Amino acid sequence: MEVRAMAIGSVKHALDAAMDAARWAPSVHNTQPWTFSVSEQEICLRADPDRKLRVEDVSGREMLISCGAALFTMRTAMSCEGFEPVVRVLPDPDRPSLLATLRLGAEVQAEESIRALGGEIERRRTHRAGFADVPVPDPLVEKLVMAAADEGAKLTPVRSAEAVSVIAALTQAAQSVQAQDQRFSLEVIRWARPPGSSRTDGVPAEGYPREAARTEPHFPQRDYAWGHDWGTQTDQRASAATGVVAVLTTRGDSRQDWIDAGQALQHVLLYASAYGVSAAFHTQALEMELLREFMRQELCSGRYPQMIMRLGVTFDDKGSMRRPLSEILW
Repeated sequence: MEVRAMAIGSVKHALDAAMDAARWAPSVHNTQPWTFSVSEQEICLRADPDRKLRVEDVSGREMLISCGAALFTMRTAMSCEGFEPVVRVLPDPDRPSLLATLRLGAEVQAEESIRALGGEIERRRTHRAGFADVPVPDPLVEKLVMAAADEGAKLTPVRSAEAVSVIAALTQAAQSVQAQDQRFSLEVIRWARPPGSSRTDGVPAEGYPREAARTEPHFPQRDYAWGHDWGTQTDQRASAATGVVAVLTTRGDSRQDWIDAGQALQHVLLYASAYGVSAAFHTQALEMELLREFMRQELCSGRYPQMIMRLGVTFDDKGSMRRPLSEILW
């Protein structure tokens, strides 16, 4: 009986640890658009339609990428707890909000590389400014490319200065158009947290600089402050480097591809974080179908761009907030 009780306790601890870890996955505007439920030894991951961006993300692509990141996080946490994760993605066509199920498989000893990823789950942070003038080593970039490939996606570092300039120009154009669209602006404002807010979702005021130094070429950030004197007051003169521009793509553009892209994204981010490298995201151009299709045809060799990011080193130590597990359990 005692051994049986210990086994049951270990299983429950592993399930709880997986769901608790998933809270820290990255999501668009920190919307955290997921819910979990548990039945015996299986976790169900569902998309939360109430947290979908109805203007910016009409198709739900960014929502499913976010949930894919949560899925990879749960897989990693389960492995760290000593169980092989058994995953089914989109298991029931009649329940489109059910994105995946995870159950505990055989007991395993997590590899050191997996434990390293697990150690970064709560430490990883999204960056919203330029980077320090510290190069990201090429061997590390190649490892990040391999991490994305492990999840069925392709991470392409953009080495051509001309291509980087084109991507920056597309980002600037999309940001300018969206800033003039009241619907886009109101949706961003909905997920912006003022200083001192007690909310546990959205983008906090301390999550971006009050006046960010311009990178060259310029990659604009979202205007979460919207005319307010929000943001951190720090010296940004040493944080103006662009970093390594990279595009995450998939062969197809189905819901499965979006979830795969999210898993690949989180694998890349956790691996990078273990080596002191952060990511800044620029999805504006991918939220406008004409610009996204232009990128697919002209810059991505026909593959579908799912994420544009810059990778670099930052010495900022920002905090982050997540909803308690009790709010996410369904």
